[in-house]
Amino acid sequence: MQKYRVLYNPLSNNMAGERAVKAVKELLCGAEVECVSVIDLDYKAFVTGLAEDEKLVICGGDGTLNRFANETKDINLPEEIFYYAAGTGNDFLRDINKTQADGLVEISRYLKGLPTVEVNGRESLFINGIGYGIDGYCCEVADKIKETSDKKINYTGIAIKGLLFHFKPVNATVTVDGKSYAYTKVWLAPTMKGRFYGGGMMPAPDQDRLDPEGRLSVMVYHGVGKLKALMVFPKIFKGEHLKYKDMCCVHTGRDITVEFDRPTALQIDGETVLGVKSCRMRA
Repeated sequence: MQKYRVLYNPLSNNMAGERAVKAVKELLCGAEVECVSVIDLDYKAFVTGLAEDEKLVICGGDGTLNRFANETKDINLPEEIFYYAAGTGNDFLRDINKTQADGLVEISRYLKGLPTVEVNGRESLFINGIGYGIDGYCCEVADKIKETSDKKINYTGIAIKGLLFHFKPVNATVTVDGKSYAYTKVWLAPTMKGRFYGGGMMPAPDQDRLDPEGRLSVMVYHGVGKLKALMVFPKIFKGEHLKYKDMCCVHTGRDITVEFDRPTALQIDGETVLGVKSCRMRA
């Protein structure tokens, strides 16, 4: 009988992790399944302790994948790793052209050669993208809401209110493989490994997470007031914002630094980092 060890996050998707585990067990009906919570887990000991006849399943959202990648970056991973998406946004799954209906998806190749981000002296890997600007602001606000409520977070609503009332654009310098570009009134400056983040936003539609050179894309949304920024914003969900060349551009490279002229919240695969003035992403 095939054995599966299922890592799951009981806190993912607004506490829906337990329901996701039940769905995985139904998919693996007839196999021997052991479920292990990632909370307080020693990832390295767990992965290195897997028997040869055991298969690994990661059950959770993009944040769960990010944590797994970072906690296991210095060890050899199993040849096959399966993923069951149980997050809120599931942007990784969307980017590899899968849906939750596909069940268990083999993802080993996507965990190799991940890029790094350096923020405030700390370096880590990322799966989807680095949100800098109003997207970081959205995660900052969402974190505060989560402290007092278990309701589903409406990131789009937070972004619209931020565009209209709360978030103030910044000036930024973006440096890509040694070449620098200066921008004013920057609303967004995400750096992407995949095409999607933020629950379906597509800032860099041509980005390929399997690019053989590991190149990343940074999109800059800039130079306009709040009403124009708000008008074009919904088009990011279809990648149509790049038609507005006077306010949206994409640079591609292996070494990208984004510097803001004042501290601003940033998000790494959904994890918020406050008070950031610069970040560096490298293939």
